[in-house]
Amino acid sequence: MQSVLGDYAPVLVFGAISVVIAAAMLGMALLCGHQKPYPEKVTAYECGFEAFDDTRRRFDVRFYLVAILFIIFDLEVAFLFPWAVSLSRIGLFGFLSMLGFLSVLGIGFLYEWRKGALDWD
Repeated sequence: MQSVLGDYAPVLVFGAISVVIAAAMLGMALLCGHQKPYPEKVTAYECGFEAFDDTRRRFDVRFYLVAILFIIFDLEVAFLFPWAVSLSRIGLFGFLSMLGFLSVLGIGFLYEWRKGALDWD
């Protein structure tokens, strides 16, 4: 039992240091920051639109499209890191699998580009 707790000691120390640093940064921001709210500053911000407007107002779908494209290509990078770390162990099959994955994503990116989804007029 003692060795298990000894194994987790660095994790606990790291967590304690993280909490102390976070508390210090929040405390310094509260002490040093200018706390002068005014009505416009405390209103809700709604993606560039007026905060209280007609809820049935139509707006551009490109906001959603850009968000979805960001998530897709961000996940691509998230899959590339573990692949790069384990490339020496997974061999040629893993390399070819990732090339297939990247080619499908590349074809999707080219399709979006050709359709004009990335143009922001």
